[in-house]
Amino acid sequence: MAAYSQTSGADSEVGRLRTVMLHRPGPELQRLTPRNNDRLLFDGIPWVARAQDEHDAFAQALRDRDVEVLYLTELLTECLREPEARQIAIDTVLTDLDLGETLRGYLRGLLTDATPEELTLHLTAGIRNDEVRDGLGSRELVTSLLPDDAFLIDPLPNLLFTRDSSVWIRDRVAITSLAMPARHRETQLTELIYRHHPRFAAHERILGHHFEHVEGGDVLLLAPGVVAVGVGERTTPAGAERLARQVFAGGLASTVLVVPIAQERATMHLDTVCTMVDVDKVVMYPNVAHTLTAYAVTPGEDGRPEVAAPEPFLVAAAKAMQIDTLHQIDTGLDPLTAEREQWDDGNNTLALAPRLAVAYERNDGTNARLEEAGIEVIRIAGSELGSGRGGPRCMSCPIARDA
Repeated sequence: MAAYSQTSGADSEVGRLRTVMLHRPGPELQRLTPRNNDRLLFDGIPWVARAQDEHDAFAQALRDRDVEVLYLTELLTECLREPEARQIAIDTVLTDLDLGETLRGYLRGLLTDATPEELTLHLTAGIRNDEVRDGLGSRELVTSLLPDDAFLIDPLPNLLFTRDSSVWIRDRVAITSLAMPARHRETQLTELIYRHHPRFAAHERILGHHFEHVEGGDVLLLAPGVVAVGVGERTTPAGAERLARQVFAGGLASTVLVVPIAQERATMHLDTVCTMVDVDKVVMYPNVAHTLTAYAVTPGEDGRPEVAAPEPFLVAAAKAMQIDTLHQIDTGLDPLTAEREQWDDGNNTLALAPRLAVAYERNDGTNARLEEAGIEVIRIAGSELGSGRGGPRCMSCPIARDA
């Protein structure tokens, strides 16, 4: 692999975006069926070719604004050319106790003999029972008893949402721990990239896939030194505490705002109800704007985080950011539009710079509100990309932003 000298890191949601990591939808989405899409966390079966076209247009919109686009699978393939990374990847994916020793041994041979590109495909698109049965023969017990379409290695269709498995906080990358079983392996692959790809060799890692659950969609960098973390369906209170302890220990933040959110699909992450579009502006779901609270957490003298009494989120955020007001831009134009566009990720914008954001084109009401507030909106199609419940922010992991 070539030598890399690029710096990485971010201290806000709105500093000019320089480098981002995406995942272009691939064969893993073709594994979705009406029988498994719920387990794999998709609300529908996307038209894969259209999803790829939409994603390509998203990536091009970023490049048109001078953003460097890295692809997760390309980084992973480069890592899998290194023997140590390759061995870790194979050992990790074969820990499933449901495989049995005979099948595990066969799969180990199959994965060991694969090229880096083939191994990346197996790790992301999975391996189905009928794809290995002929090689094993009819006498292998586990494959004989499993249905043809049972996955021996599950596909990872949610790789599309690269925001969740890692978060850059200043010059360090937090490897998260994803809560849903269908997503556990995503963060293991992400951690492999950050451990073994030379581009990231100079950067320290915090957290890790083996710690308490915290997901990147719940983490907002409100301002330098101020981090908000939602606690709800995906991020646990213990995960929020772990994050707070580590950012305080590393001098990465002075305040962590812990924000309870409803534990339901429509509000799975904090960024499904609130994202930043300027240094002092958020687009926010109005149905929660005046009920959302935050606990300000600061470093204690004994190393134990100190927790303040809860306050309204917008008030606590403005105090921590040391600004007069954190301005709210409502989703939609009326209550019904707001509810519909919140479901369609109207709040889930990706800021490329202050007052410049990418949003799904379908959310007309929210986009109109943004433009009225002086935000330039880059509209992208997302009819198929949105079937996994995620918008432009969910689909992007900022690697480098200007301070």
